[in-house]
Amino acid sequence: MYDRLSAPRLLQAARTYPVVAVLGPRQSGKTTLVQATFPEKRYVSLEDPDTQDYATTDPRRFLKDLEAGAVLDEVQRAPDLLRYIQGIVDARKEPGLFVLTGSRNLNLLEGISQSLAGRVSLHTLLPLALEELKTARALPASLEAVLFTGFYPRIHDRKLDPSDWLGNYVQTYVERDVRQVRNVGDFASFSRFLRSCAARSGHILNLSSLGNDCGITHNTARAWLSVLEATYIAFIVQPYYENFEKRLRRSPKLYFHDTGLLCYLLGIRRPEDISFHASRGPVFETFAMSEILKAKLNRGLPRDLWFWQDKLGNEIDCVFDVSRRRIAVELKSGETIASDFFKNISYWRRLTGAPREDCFLVHAGADRQERSEATVLPWREIDALPL
Repeated sequence: MYDRLSAPRLLQAARTYPVVAVLGPRQSGKTTLVQATFPEKRYVSLEDPDTQDYATTDPRRFLKDLEAGAVLDEVQRAPDLLRYIQGIVDARKEPGLFVLTGSRNLNLLEGISQSLAGRVSLHTLLPLALEELKTARALPASLEAVLFTGFYPRIHDRKLDPSDWLGNYVQTYVERDVRQVRNVGDFASFSRFLRSCAARSGHILNLSSLGNDCGITHNTARAWLSVLEATYIAFIVQPYYENFEKRLRRSPKLYFHDTGLLCYLLGIRRPEDISFHASRGPVFETFAMSEILKAKLNRGLPRDLWFWQDKLGNEIDCVFDVSRRRIAVELKSGETIASDFFKNISYWRRLTGAPREDCFLVHAGADRQERSEATVLPWREIDALPL
């Protein structure tokens, strides 16, 4: 059992909103979180076929049995319930009546926007954050072990072999979730697409190139990418919009949410292989970007992240706003701090006038330093970034 950073926000939301919804990927810990946070509420899983059939065929009677409210797990299995829940919460006018969870935000968000707008507090729960593993004293000893294992709670809880568990996860995802989110007929092609996307995590996204590599059209690649986003497998980071009179990259970057899944799809089968793998840099960058995103979502902050890159190759890996500050973060997979690590940050500071206090370098080593150009943080302290 892990203390999830988002739990206090769920309790606060339940004091104000009649419905609280927790969305996220399969096996991210949604069920455990809501049951631990709302132990007094009756728990109903719509994954159970009989329960799903009851909720679908007789929703009024189903909800009448839950007059005191309930936790409804995997509510996208019975999406019509949302319209009936709307009637109940409008009539009762009580906060915290229903807590909903869902694994696929595409279907659930569409239903919520139509039925529960203004009545629901939305929350996203991704797999464990580094900070949560540290609090539980469950953090693997090395960076390579962290990247290889990933952050799905079940792997850590049961000390499972990541490759075995993630192999089953991918098979279930492709054969079950993808079919339900979008009508993907060619699962072999989609599997190739998934692995091609993994090879592009941390890179500029070119949909035409991606489609060509998988033997699909540009439009199909775009549609399938939306499936990866809707099922919380991958996310997109857009380029920073201020050009400072420079020609900028306009294409986004692609990242996976979990490095364990990324390593599995890249064919990495041992933690020690990461040190010499051609994708070590992109895997480390994926880890860092995912951790920053999780930290924001767990605290209910805007999920806006950007990268900045001009046509000359000058780049800042991550840019985000904190109040009136513009934070710039450079990510380096090397363990030894080298002088050229600061080249891009120095360029950024000259270009934007950014103060040293707003610039950070996160690296794969163990040293924390206060340099003239930026604060240097080891990977274990990425949660020390200002938010």
